[in-house]
Amino acid sequence: MADPLLFQPFMLRQLEIRNRLWAPPMCQYSADADGPLIGAPNDWHLQHLGALGRGGAGLVVVEATSVTPEGRISPQDLGLWNDTQEAAFARLVPLVRAHGARVAIQLAHAGRKASTYRGFPGEDRGSIELSHGGWQTVAPSAPAFPGLADPRPLATEEVYQVIDSFAAAADRAVRAGFDAVEIHAAHGYLIHEFLSPLSNEREDEFGGSAENRARLLREIVRRIRATHSDLPIMVRVSGDEWVEGGFDVQAATTLVSWLKSDGADFVDASSGGNTMPTKIKVGPSYQVWIAERLRRGGLPVGAVGLITSSAQAEGILASGQADVISVGRPLLANPHLPITWAHELRAPHADELVPAQYHRARFA
Repeated sequence: MADPLLFQPFMLRQLEIRNRLWAPPMCQYSADADGPLIGAPNDWHLQHLGALGRGGAGLVVVEATSVTPEGRISPQDLGLWNDTQEAAFARLVPLVRAHGARVAIQLAHAGRKASTYRGFPGEDRGSIELSHGGWQTVAPSAPAFPGLADPRPLATEEVYQVIDSFAAAADRAVRAGFDAVEIHAAHGYLIHEFLSPLSNEREDEFGGSAENRARLLREIVRRIRATHSDLPIMVRVSGDEWVEGGFDVQAATTLVSWLKSDGADFVDASSGGNTMPTKIKVGPSYQVWIAERLRRGGLPVGAVGLITSSAQAEGILASGQADVISVGRPLLANPHLPITWAHELRAPHADELVPAQYHRARFA
């Protein structure tokens, strides 16, 4: 191809990103679970994220990073609520950027899906009992996620404290040098729990109508935008819950239009995670239709989900279904996949993605 879209620059607010093939947030469950370095990135994260930045991705998004201790999915999650964590991230950011990638961080709160075992091969799964180091989870309402412990509904004033926590974590991310932040409003975690009528039974200003259920997310975006006028703000959204009566693509498209007015810049389109769906038809590009629909809300959108070849990724962009492609598991198998795809598509600047130390490698 003369100039494949996948390797053309992309502007995110005032931030130029070298291409449209991004590394999405992928939880590693490898931070210290307690002690002075709780939640801080360590040598594993430096190697893992540094390799993704070196491998040619345009933007590397750090995994779900909790804004509070009780918001961690597992005790081994990353966090960004104290000075030690902020300093550790400040060390990580330049390593990821060293070979031309930009770096963002996904800010999150796991809500009723927190306090679980990380589920590595051979390890336990499900909720961690309080006697074994777990903690009381919180949610918009009383219903638990199937198979997990019962959460405690948040009081109204506590919801406003969650907004404060996201805003404070965004401040820390900026001080640590991140180029952008992503708000995790997908996969059944706290913000998604508020968005969905299946998990939000509240009767205050954060429940009931679609506008009220979206209030938590919108207030977070507004708070961050009010403080950081130039910071790119992305939002990850589950565009369909795959369950009748749940948060669906029509509601998500309306949400995108609201987020645009609130100052968000980009939507990362995913699906599911808040319920036990009847059947998800998983296959190549199975979530791309969601990205295409959400794009009608007026913001650029990223597509993700079983996108495994350069031709497939380029086709999604060329057909106008999405603006950016994120590739997860294939990048775990080969962090240099973007360099390989750039050579496959004969991108004009493919050789420039190759670190000088690797010039003898065969990416074509």
